[in-house]
Amino acid sequence: MKKLTNRKQPGTFVDIVKKINQMTTGWINYYGISYMKTFIRNTQEWLNHRLRQLIWKRWKKPHTRYKMLRKYGIDHNEAMKLANSRKGYWRISCSETIHRAITKEKLTKWGLKDITSLYEHRYLKD
Repeated sequence: MKKLTNRKQPGTFVDIVKKINQMTTGWINYYGISYMKTFIRNTQEWLNHRLRQLIWKRWKKPHTRYKMLRKYGIDHNEAMKLANSRKGYWRISCSETIHRAITKEKLTKWGLKDITSLYEHRYLKD
């Protein structure tokens, strides 16, 4: 999973999400009969965090970061602070502002499958 979400990963975001979906669906189908609800939830949180980091890295320039944050509903002052921050990608991806800009629903809308719902569907089915 780390290799698929590497910050230097080439390809479009859609391609990366497609590969992640294939891997996680395979995991769920293989390990779905065991009880691992906490592991799945932690993995989903980590994956969302990692994808936010990847998105932040791909925005590169402060102007692009500011423009995209504004596009996703962040006000001027917060967008300026975050876009011009010198903190690292991982630390920024933890921020509350990024979580409001790139929500779980947006990640799902962009094609990421929710691992927890896949697991619950699989686990409850058996």
